[in-house]
Amino acid sequence: MLFFIFGFVSWVNAILIPYFKIACELTHFEAYLVTFAFYISYLLFSVPASFLLKRTGFKRGMMIGFWIMSAGAFLFVPAALTRTYGIFLGGLFTLGAGLAILQTAANPYITVLGPKQTAARRISIMGICNKGAGILAPLLFAAVILRATDTDLFQQLGTMSPFAKAAALDELIRRVALPYAFVGGALLILGFLVRFSPLPEIDTEHETAEVAEANADKTSIFQFPHLILGAFGIFLHVGASVITVDTIIPYAQSMGLPLLEAKVFPAFTLTAMISGYLMGIAFIPRIISQVTALRLCTALGVMLSLLIVFVRLPVTILGHHTDLSLWFVVLLGFANSLTWAGIWPLALDGLGKFTKLGASIMIMGLCGNALMPLGYGWIADHFGVRQAYWVILPCYLYLTYYAMVGHKKRKW
Repeated sequence: MLFFIFGFVSWVNAILIPYFKIACELTHFEAYLVTFAFYISYLLFSVPASFLLKRTGFKRGMMIGFWIMSAGAFLFVPAALTRTYGIFLGGLFTLGAGLAILQTAANPYITVLGPKQTAARRISIMGICNKGAGILAPLLFAAVILRATDTDLFQQLGTMSPFAKAAALDELIRRVALPYAFVGGALLILGFLVRFSPLPEIDTEHETAEVAEANADKTSIFQFPHLILGAFGIFLHVGASVITVDTIIPYAQSMGLPLLEAKVFPAFTLTAMISGYLMGIAFIPRIISQVTALRLCTALGVMLSLLIVFVRLPVTILGHHTDLSLWFVVLLGFANSLTWAGIWPLALDGLGKFTKLGASIMIMGLCGNALMPLGYGWIADHFGVRQAYWVILPCYLYLTYYAMVGHKKRKW
């Protein structure tokens, strides 16, 4: 349930970006401030979250995280009533701050809840819940706020008088107020539910004799190269993943698809991701190790990145008339599926009493979601939306390095 909520709140950004771009009259760069505001909070709040969790424990910390998210959702109401993009960004930042606390607690919790050899399987199960919510979120949000006549409205905006256009955009943006008020109330209640849930507390402060001996000379979290390299890998992985999902609607629109048709493509991408999770559950570690799965996914990411940029071929798939490169973006969902699940157990291996702080360093890597879409947006504004996908190729090349070599490093 927790990971379903993470996914719902995070992946709804895929529809918020084109929606705000129209309603608040933004450039590509300005529209991708949605992801910047949401995910930059991970950079700022992840380490404080580790100290909060150390003081309160996992359950109380998650309750506080839900309450902070609730406050962020409620900020959407005044933002919608005044059509103020800055307040929307403030609400997204607050949502991200609460989610940073929840993610800092939940990911190591899942990792250390059982044997490390099967951690990728457990994270894959959580990933299905997360991405399943990601499929539903843009579609449900679009069903609530978009209407069949909006395609005509979007086409008419350019010919309206300034007064009529402002009135139409005000009406358009106010549709988000009620859904986010409902989300805020639900998050407030969930904070109470998780506090009194039967989830067990997990002790990460006491080490086994083997781990204690290995870490006897460690005084700083930065003395674990495999963790720091893994955190940078998370930075690049999540940045590439969010670009894959959050840019696919504008990319489809660049091929002539209207928003009401293009809105389904994030669901296609996340479905590809879920299929990867299902394979992970079925095959890890019975048929392949989680390291091998990580290597296959990162290599596939390199290949698909190149195909997006170089392949040009009109196709009709599932009734959508597009360029074939759009479907390579969809397939990146499969390449991204087991990367997160593969990196976490490798990066947290052997941290012992440093686990909570190590997890916070890993969660800081989620600020890649904030920074990399801005890079994509800038390139898209200046060179085109297809050429902007060059930004993800170095990500997959580094992830391939970490899967092959980087995770083995125990000394700098």
